[in-house]
Amino acid sequence: MMTGSKAFKDPNVLGDHPRLMQAAPEFCLETVGLFHRYAKHGSTLTDVSIQVPQGCIYGFLGPNGAGKTTTLRLVLGLLRVQRGSVALFGKDFASHRIACLAKIGSLIESPSLYEHLTASENLRVMQKIHRVPAARIGDVLGLIGLSDTRNKLVGEFSLGMKQRLSIGLALLHEPSLLILDEPTNGLDPSGIIEMRELLKTLNRENGVTILISSHLLSEIEKLASHVGIIHRGTLLFQGTLEQLRDKRRDAGSVMLGTSDNARTLQFLFGQFPEVRMENGCIAMPCLSIDRLARINRQLVEQGIDVHKLVVIESDLETIFMNMVSN
Repeated sequence: MMTGSKAFKDPNVLGDHPRLMQAAPEFCLETVGLFHRYAKHGSTLTDVSIQVPQGCIYGFLGPNGAGKTTTLRLVLGLLRVQRGSVALFGKDFASHRIACLAKIGSLIESPSLYEHLTASENLRVMQKIHRVPAARIGDVLGLIGLSDTRNKLVGEFSLGMKQRLSIGLALLHEPSLLILDEPTNGLDPSGIIEMRELLKTLNRENGVTILISSHLLSEIEKLASHVGIIHRGTLLFQGTLEQLRDKRRDAGSVMLGTSDNARTLQFLFGQFPEVRMENGCIAMPCLSIDRLARINRQLVEQGIDVHKLVVIESDLETIFMNMVSN
């Protein structure tokens, strides 16, 4: 997949009114050029185009206030689209709103539960609304690990149990797409692990496509197959997790120590103007293994011994922070 929001522009744009592309069938969700401005504030979203493949776990990353929740609200029809378009399951959301929403489960911001009822009773309320078989309640309770709560009122639940019940409510009608906004907020480490394993199970065993927003890269790295990074309302990166990991090498460096650093620096400067001395070693861009081996061989042929060659890859946290700090 291509990176950056500009990679997803509709080729049929007419002025400031982009027409919706025919969504490729492999995308569960596709937005084109979403723009949103709240009254008396600057633009919250600018040209946000995301593509969520069928069957994936898509991590929507960004600092607090980056525009994640606004984007999800637009996708779900909770906010009016001011400019741009949304396609769900290959259909224009504006034209097929009811049909699209019937295939989506969502949890936006905090859970909305009846605390004076049990987990089963909360599910029964939604079961009547969705008109699904009553047997589905027991299936969902087992799926989210709350089968043994019996007569315990939701008001007595831990935050982690409430989050799981909220996801259960979203899953009751067996949606194809699950949209979760910061579902691990406020959870302790044990609750975060439970949530992660639940989502993996839903994706792997039930085939649910999951779009999950978060400001925690460490959690998304353990969960997602695809990633979108948003900052100040602009999509900075979109692609697979592996493509994001590839940036570790691209953003990394090589530390080279030789028997004659002065000659080595002079030799390398013609190929890499950015080489420099750093802590007694030569710092240079990160290269492929074959390229590094060739440079090592060339130095040895010139009588220069190489006694240190260390590849330093940037971690994903550094890459993420570099993206959102500009």
